[in-house]
Amino acid sequence: MKACIRDAAVATAAVSTAVALAACGSDAKNDSAGGSSPKIGVLLPDATTARWETQDRPLLQQKIKELCPDCTIENANAKNDVAIQQEQVDSMITKGVDAILLVPVDGRSLAAAVRKADQAGIPVISYDRLSEGPISGYASFDGEEVGRLQGRALLKAMGQGAAGRQIVMMNGDPSDPNTALFKEGALSVLNGRVKIGKAYDTLQWRTEAAHTNMTGAISALGVDNIQGVYAANDGLAAGSIAALKANKVSPLPPVTGQDAELGALQRIVGGDQYMTVYKPFAPEAAAGAAMAVAAARNQSLGGIAKDKVETHSGRTVPAVMLTPVAVTVDNIQDTLVKDGVYTIEQICIPRLGAACERAGLT
Repeated sequence: MKACIRDAAVATAAVSTAVALAACGSDAKNDSAGGSSPKIGVLLPDATTARWETQDRPLLQQKIKELCPDCTIENANAKNDVAIQQEQVDSMITKGVDAILLVPVDGRSLAAAVRKADQAGIPVISYDRLSEGPISGYASFDGEEVGRLQGRALLKAMGQGAAGRQIVMMNGDPSDPNTALFKEGALSVLNGRVKIGKAYDTLQWRTEAAHTNMTGAISALGVDNIQGVYAANDGLAAGSIAALKANKVSPLPPVTGQDAELGALQRIVGGDQYMTVYKPFAPEAAAGAAMAVAAARNQSLGGIAKDKVETHSGRTVPAVMLTPVAVTVDNIQDTLVKDGVYTIEQICIPRLGAACERAGLT
């Protein structure tokens, strides 16, 4: 019956929903149950953050194909544009996918698109970011814990005299529902322990915006008056560090990050960035793919998703919530290298040879 509802949703205005449903017949079955290969739409938010195309997409595709060799995967990237992603959801409905795995550009703005998919009988699995609307499941990490890890690491790097010292907060895009969680977690650690000299929201998580904002912070606070930088992810860390260097800030204050990008690890080894947060991509992709395949087959998510989350509407949905890991120069080997995310050869480019040797990355 799901296929019939979906067909009704994409019927032209000249054909009423009732007629479209009647044409399906009362004994119609789910596409996959009827013998057709299930189709799964994978909608990523942008190419600005390296992880989406270099880590998540290949891992999701690999796991979906593992679990469902005959599944067809429809890929799309919204390029940080809400309108484009709304159109991509419409396109997935028109193509007749059996499930959508969605990383929303803006969780609130995608609510209507999620509702439209739900009305078409297409379950939506929210991945990494919690979308508003009637989602069927959620796979992600504990966002507040990410912020707490960043906050604790920053305090540690600033040392015992951190109290009263001044930091700059480079928060993420306010349209990303995870941004508020990261910020809340970080502030739960930092409030009362440091002075927040400047705080910025960074639209679209853009590295160049972080560079501009940090330049403004340096101008306002002074070259010698920034003792730490809370950067919500590695792209914002890169922009902040570039601005600090351009303004001759030396030594560099400790800078946090997130996503364990290769460039971030190289900055950590080289001493420019203090830490990042590793959210193991493979377990998250495995959970998201398993939920999407089960949803496409009209199967219960209960066996996969042992956790629960409350959506913005107050509904409780099945979830897989994973634990993030703080990474500094001291545990790169035991985390990202051990997990096979990067090799030592990838991290230890020639200019970092001596630093890698000091870090035991040889």
